[in-house]
Amino acid sequence: MKYYTIKTIIIVAFLFTGCTKDLDLIPQSNISDATFWKSATDYKLAANNLYNSLQGFGFDDNESDIAFSRANSISNGTYQTTETDGNWNTPYTYIRRCNKIITKAEMDAGAEVKIKRFWAEAKFFRAYNYWRLFRLYGGVPLITEELDINSKELYAPRNNRKETVDFILADLTEAVASLPEKKDLSKEDIGRITRGAALALKARVALFEGTWGKYRGDNNANGYLDMAITSSESVINSSQYSLYNGKGDQSYRYLFIEQGDDASECILDRRYQRDISSHDYTHSLQVGSYLPTKKLADMYLAKDGLPIAQSSFFQDYNTTISEFQNRDPRMTMTILVPGTAITQPIMGAAPVESWPFYPQRNPNTGYIIYKFFSEDVISNGLQANGNSSSVDCHLIRYAEVLLVYAEATIERNGTISDADLGKSINIVRQRVNMPLLTNVFVAANGLDMKQEIRRERTVELALEGFRYDDLRRWKIAESELPQDIKGVKIKGSNWTDPVIINGSNKNPYAGASWQNATDVNGFIICEKGSTRTFDPAKHYLRPLPTKEILLNPNLEQNPGW
Repeated sequence: MKYYTIKTIIIVAFLFTGCTKDLDLIPQSNISDATFWKSATDYKLAANNLYNSLQGFGFDDNESDIAFSRANSISNGTYQTTETDGNWNTPYTYIRRCNKIITKAEMDAGAEVKIKRFWAEAKFFRAYNYWRLFRLYGGVPLITEELDINSKELYAPRNNRKETVDFILADLTEAVASLPEKKDLSKEDIGRITRGAALALKARVALFEGTWGKYRGDNNANGYLDMAITSSESVINSSQYSLYNGKGDQSYRYLFIEQGDDASECILDRRYQRDISSHDYTHSLQVGSYLPTKKLADMYLAKDGLPIAQSSFFQDYNTTISEFQNRDPRMTMTILVPGTAITQPIMGAAPVESWPFYPQRNPNTGYIIYKFFSEDVISNGLQANGNSSSVDCHLIRYAEVLLVYAEATIERNGTISDADLGKSINIVRQRVNMPLLTNVFVAANGLDMKQEIRRERTVELALEGFRYDDLRRWKIAESELPQDIKGVKIKGSNWTDPVIINGSNKNPYAGASWQNATDVNGFIICEKGSTRTFDPAKHYLRPLPTKEILLNPNLEQNPGW
């Protein structure tokens, strides 16, 4: 049974609103700031509110080259500055709340050890929300106090990139010492922030900045890569986590639906429970909100561990299922094999065996996501309200930590030993029975180890929202994003058969036109590369909201905007 204990406490929200007047009397019938911060229970209630800042399910990889749903302005480079931006405003809302908890705890000279734990949770969430800002905007104003309308910090300039990332990493380092291990959580506290979560986020941030700096000539890069190695290794050596294997050779698929909730692999989740806090993500996947692209499909290795261009096991693209045969099993657990029977709410509760039966809907890649697709009819949105899924969103999982260790090691040293591959990337491969990655195998087949580690990261974390950041930190977005976005082969394959294209059911998308644009080899072109752009002088960072710059003239806009 999953216990959902981290709920929004309305009375606590009142405490975070602030007050600009001094009152002589303490209200006798209401909770006030003066009467609240007295026990560990009070601090726990306040910390509960911070869990609402955890991001849930989304479509972030639409901003990259491995997923598509109509034209995405981030992916194709057409986005412009905006007056306001929730990516900026929301993190600062929670940073203010974190600052209040931290300040109150530090003012209490006799603070209990139990209170220190929630001080550490606030430190974690402050780092997490600054990370949300940093990954998009670079350096931002670092606010460490709860401000009022007279605070001079309201008009503070931006801290530089190094100051911002070092602040995030320092908060996480301080949090580690006062957070519990996962094994020490009580049943009702499962899902709260742990030492492993702080170390894993620290490893993620350090890898991001280490590789960002390495490919931009920053002399600080190696220090961050060293931190990514030591932080991820600390999680590995803690023996608190392991990959989920509860469903045998289908464990990777089941990790992302109900069976994977509270799995041994989970380091940090956005937790959901039906009738308390639920979502309709599974249902949204079925209406074309998140479509894998040909680039993602082609990244999956053949079953011999070789890229499909080098493997004799690759079957070609000539039938609806041939490209899925003899491939890394994660491909068919991420992308639906045509003809697989699934419960598809658009067509009713009965399984549809010919899904997807309209690959030429415009725009459509012809690939349908299978990852995250629940087997529970209620989670799939068959109820009237459609918002009833309780599947948790895995924000940090152990597989990512293993991949961080492998990537940081090769980026730092230029090489990686078979022993280090064995304690990281090959554990990920073993779950799906793929051949082990070794230096001998790479050399014998003319492969590039760094590229294979990057490939492994992309397919393991596919459609979990990592790709956009990866393209930017590797500084390859300028070459990868302005390319054709392609889908399945519909000319010269049996997708051409009208029965396959239309199926036995009427196209449910009234007025939708069929996709006719293809490349010379017959693959759908969903968006031409000639209409996509990435300007390396500006697009590696997002523009600050114009309203914020008007309110604070000391803020400096990012280059090119």
